[in-house]
Amino acid sequence: MNILAVGAHPDDIEFGCAHVLLKETRKGNRVKYLVLSKGEAGSHGSSDGRETEARAAAKIIGAEIEFLDFGGDCHMERLPDNAFKLAVEIRKFQAAIVLAPHYEENQHPDHAVAGQLTRDACRFARYAGLDALKGFSAEANAHAVSALYFYGITKEFGAPDLVLDISSVADDWIKAMECHASQMRTRGYVDQRIAAARHLGLSLGVTHAAGLYANDPIRLDALSDLSLSSRHF
Repeated sequence: MNILAVGAHPDDIEFGCAHVLLKETRKGNRVKYLVLSKGEAGSHGSSDGRETEARAAAKIIGAEIEFLDFGGDCHMERLPDNAFKLAVEIRKFQAAIVLAPHYEENQHPDHAVAGQLTRDACRFARYAGLDALKGFSAEANAHAVSALYFYGITKEFGAPDLVLDISSVADDWIKAMECHASQMRTRGYVDQRIAAARHLGLSLGVTHAAGLYANDPIRLDALSDLSLSSRHF
């Protein structure tokens, strides 16, 4: 299975959903990052340095990584042309599952824009008659993703729709986050994210958990297909 993760900045995926991706690469699934800027506007770290940090983190996760130009840090816009660019990448990668930052406004406007663009792109990728996507290489034919999920980066957005036990990958997740040393100068992001994962884990009776937000209802063939529960009665 191909799983595509989109981040607005070089550290977003690590702080937001790398724990989930670690479990997928360990299962043998192919994971790719699309990073839409190099964090050029950040107070700490150069764009080249932040790219290096992101590549080191992706290596720990076992993911491929590609940087795209979407106008630069703090300049991202929800424009059809930008969504078309992402749609082409979705088609080329043949993504079954896509993860993106939550589309609601939070501490950085780029996060919400990246989530909105990804949601738009997932829809555009399936339209075979969309003229704006015609003329690309053969591997960019129309493609429908199976599921789109949103992740929080340094903020949660209420109760998640999906909760995953990430206890077995917590140590490697910490190592991946720690690759972004330039961003730890102003705030202890690793401690913040680990504390949130531990808190959510308490609801499952595990040490660490991660939450995702579904774009569409999660479909089951039968209720009995759910073999795990978040409750302990």
